[in-house]
Amino acid sequence: MAVEDTLGRPARPIRFEDPARNAAYWARIDAIVDQAPPLTAEQRARIRAAFHQPVVREAA
Repeated sequence: MAVEDTLGRPARPIRFEDPARNAAYWARIDAIVDQAPPLTAEQRARIRAAFHQPVVREAA
């Protein structure tokens, strides 16, 4: 069973045992990500192509 956060996303790894320090770490990550501009359609296509794994079919 996958653990999710309150927004339905996969739960984040625990980086630090101290919950306050862990929350601060992920808050910094969120702030950095929020500052990034959205990806263009071309950037999304390149990323998708980089991670695409075609289905391997064996001969009958």
